[in-house]
Amino acid sequence: MHRIFTTPVSSVYPHYVAKAERKGRTKAEVDEILRWLTGFDDAELARHLAEDTTFLDFFDAAHLNPNAPLITGSVCGVRVENVEDPLMQNIRRLDKLVDELAKGRPMEKILRT
Repeated sequence: MHRIFTTPVSSVYPHYVAKAERKGRTKAEVDEILRWLTGFDDAELARHLAEDTTFLDFFDAAHLNPNAPLITGSVCGVRVENVEDPLMQNIRRLDKLVDELAKGRPMEKILRT
C-alpha cells in the first residue's frame, strides 16, 4: 500500500489551495473541483477535511463523477489514464485537476462540461 493512501486529505488540501492561489485562482475553485470529482456537498467536504479522512476513506466514500475518466494527461511524468490502481488513479486525477486550475484553464474545461 502506498503511503499517500493513508495520508489525510486535510494535510494535502492546503497545498492544493496554495498552488491555486499562487497562480491567481481561489480556494472556492479548489473546493468546486473537489465537489465535482467526489460528489460531496460543502458539508461533506468540510467534514472529511475536519475529521482528517485518509485518501483511502475519502475516495471510498465518494460518488465519483461519471466524467472522471475524461481526465487524461500527465502528472509528475505519469499518465493519469495509465495508472492501474483505482485509488491512485483518483488521487492523480485530483492532482491533474488542480494542476489545470493553476495553469489558468477555464473551469468549464477543468470540469469537463
